[in-house]
Amino acid sequence: MEAIMENLPLVCFLVGVAGVVFALVMAASVKGAPAGDEKMNEIADAVKAGAIAYLNRQMKSMAIVGIIITVILFFINHGDARIYCPLGFVLGAVASFFAGYIGMRVSVIANVRTAEAAKGGLNEGLKMAFKGGSVTGMIVAALALVACAGLYTLLSAKGVSSQNTSVALVALGFGGSLISIFARLGGGIFTKGADVGADLVGKVEAGIPEDDPRNPATIADNVGDNVGDCAGMAADLFETYAVTTVAAMVLAELLFKGNETAIIFPLVLGAISIVASAIAVFFVRMKEGSDYIMGALYKGMFGAAILAAAVFYPATMNILSGVEGINASNLYWCAIVGLVLTVVIVFITEYYTGLRKPVKDIAEASTTGHGTNIIQGLAISMQSTAAPVIAICIAILVAHYLGDLYGIAIAAVSMLSMTGMVIAIDAYGPITDNAGGIAEMAEMDESVRAITDPLDAVGNTTKAVTKGYAIGSAALAALVLFAAFTQDCDRYGLKFDFDISQVKVLIGLFIGGLLPFLFGSMAMTAVGKAGHAVVNEVRRQFAEMPGIMEGKQKPDYAACVDIVTKFALSEMMIPALIPVLTPVLVGKLLGGQALGGLLIGSIVTGIFVAISMTTGGAAWDNAKKYIEDGNFGGKGSDAHKAAVTGDTVGDPYKDTAGPAINPMIKILNVVALLLVPFLA
Repeated sequence: MEAIMENLPLVCFLVGVAGVVFALVMAASVKGAPAGDEKMNEIADAVKAGAIAYLNRQMKSMAIVGIIITVILFFINHGDARIYCPLGFVLGAVASFFAGYIGMRVSVIANVRTAEAAKGGLNEGLKMAFKGGSVTGMIVAALALVACAGLYTLLSAKGVSSQNTSVALVALGFGGSLISIFARLGGGIFTKGADVGADLVGKVEAGIPEDDPRNPATIADNVGDNVGDCAGMAADLFETYAVTTVAAMVLAELLFKGNETAIIFPLVLGAISIVASAIAVFFVRMKEGSDYIMGALYKGMFGAAILAAAVFYPATMNILSGVEGINASNLYWCAIVGLVLTVVIVFITEYYTGLRKPVKDIAEASTTGHGTNIIQGLAISMQSTAAPVIAICIAILVAHYLGDLYGIAIAAVSMLSMTGMVIAIDAYGPITDNAGGIAEMAEMDESVRAITDPLDAVGNTTKAVTKGYAIGSAALAALVLFAAFTQDCDRYGLKFDFDISQVKVLIGLFIGGLLPFLFGSMAMTAVGKAGHAVVNEVRRQFAEMPGIMEGKQKPDYAACVDIVTKFALSEMMIPALIPVLTPVLVGKLLGGQALGGLLIGSIVTGIFVAISMTTGGAAWDNAKKYIEDGNFGGKGSDAHKAAVTGDTVGDPYKDTAGPAINPMIKILNVVALLLVPFLA
């Protein structure tokens, strides 16, 4: 036991490695499952080829930016930091990319196998989809822990100073954040550009089902589910996990003057939760005769949380007892605050996006036209911000009371420690969505669609739940990063007064407040452009190839995939660089006070814009599905057409602009933290 206590960072690193191995074993199990007939595999192979081709092209674009930033980090730093800062950045970027890439590869393997498993009933389909999702969840959490614990262990072994170690860790978070924003933006533009085109022409104009093989955009739509909802989401949560852990470690280094026990404690929480999540994966199954899919998924989430909470106590008391300035018992309760906040945000998001009153109100509003659907959807999206923000405020208040700034950091780390299980539930969504598409395009028996449709409907809610979780945790993470920024300023002798009576602070607040709106606008515009191009292409094919609608000609699926790929790669660059360049310009031109104001402004407006977009968009989507289930006239009715319009507006809300605000906020804070030595 004493040897373990002396080598905790290495132990955490090894637990992360074990998590990666566990994920790979699960991936092999998914790959070994029955994959259906030749027609099913032909469709699945087309989706896989499109997804891999897109990510390979995106990797080249991101690599160019990454190399430039690595060189800049090398030349602007001095001494040991000149080596370790670029090293941390490259490690974070590579790990973030692989988290998304591996998750996506497993997703495109699992989709066809889920369609095949659905022949055996709801429980079999659920188990296969969740198994595929759990690979993504475990690989994200495990790689994040491997990166953070591995870098810290390496630098400690080499005797690098705590200050330079902090710089390297912050750079690791920056690398993860940069890849995350590219993955979220590019993947979001891709998936929603294809989805908008497929819906507007296929459903509304041609009156054919969403995944009808006659729709030229349907393969692009299914590819988008993987590159946006799987690869993009995985990179996003990797970044959130890594940045939160790094922020807590850096804050501990600043608050406790290099006390290693306080610094490594966030790694211990992450390691415990990875083991808890790996065990809880096997809890997800439905009782015989039950059709409550969300309840089966909740078994995994609550199981992981309960197991983690049980082990957190002895770990906290053994590791932190006796550390000067720390009340170990209070910090344990801070960790519980993080777990409770996770559950609360999940419940709130499910209320607004599941088949409950808000969604049914939007569906009912669709009966009087497109305009009333939009009005009600916007109202729900704005209303949905209240409960999560109040819950976050209560959590911050309680954690601060118990453990001051470090208590808030521990609550944030505890919340993010559930990443493995939460992503498993999220990644289940695009797998079931693709499974339904394959079942439709392969003309499988209606009994299969009767299984994949309810799985997909729940998947839409799980994707919304994860976005709410990511944004809520990002708010705590950004607060911890801001605290680290202010403490680091003090270390360098920069005594800034972040009082709004100071004109530069006020200017920074306004600039920071506008960024989420500007960023969201650019993301929405990009989706609109891509969707416009896809609509025109689908219309062209229907007009010039009349045999498509008769089933005598095969649509040119590749043309739509190529269109959204080009738009995604070209339109993601400028928005992604905004949070990188803005702190540099503000810090250089207006100074540290304005930079601090910018960070506060972006956190406050960012959380409201992100929650309203992601929750509102998911509510629009499920309102459409509620009508498609036969309510308010069902498919083809005027209410359905209005609901499709609402869903089309909600698509870039929930899958492009809203989720990408999450990494945007943290990039602003991470870059500001890297700038502190230069402000001095």
